Amino acid sequence: MAMNFLHTQCLFSARIQRLSRVLAGACLVLTVVLPLVVALYWLWADPVTLAVRANLPPGAVQGGLFAWQRIAGGLLTELVLVFLLLGIRQARRCLLLFTGNYVFTRQAVTYLSRFAAWAAVSALAEILAATIISTILTAGNPPGMQHIAIGVGSDQLLLLFFAGMVWLMAGVISQGQKLAEENASFV
Repeated sequence: MAMNFLHTQCLFSARIQRLSRVLAGACLVLTVVLPLVVALYWLWADPVTLAVRANLPPGAVQGGLFAWQRIAGGLLTELVLVFLLLGIRQARRCLLLFTGNYVFTRQAVTYLSRFAAWAAVSALAEILAATIISTILTAGNPPGMQHIAIGVGSDQLLLLFFAGMVWLMAGVISQGQKLAEENASFV
């Protein structure tokens, strides 16, 4: 019976290590690809698409966009992405610990907590950035036709919810570690 348990535990551990390695690689790819995708998006997206993403009505941007508007909007979007990528960097570090079979460690909890914090910062920054971007996109409109749009979308709410769940899970793991250490001191 003990042999089956050990065999299952080894297979489980190998699966976690393999998946963690794949996900750590995906995190690395995202840190390179996402900034490029955002830059290309702001370079090529039509004004209607950009307006809708900034919580504006489709016809809010009158005429074309000036280069400075695309650059400013792109930079703000990249800033929001930097916060998310800082979180993804923490997640990657946690996953790399998992590849070494360091799962329930203080460092893993720290990385998970930091990931959650950066994800939450990114979600909140996205709300503020979209508001600023709405004014940038309509800055070239005639007087009286500029807009400011404030909105909270399901993307931000879902990311905040996810960040909160990860933060809570990290806290639970931390409490479990403390209990295990306390129990170990009694034995």
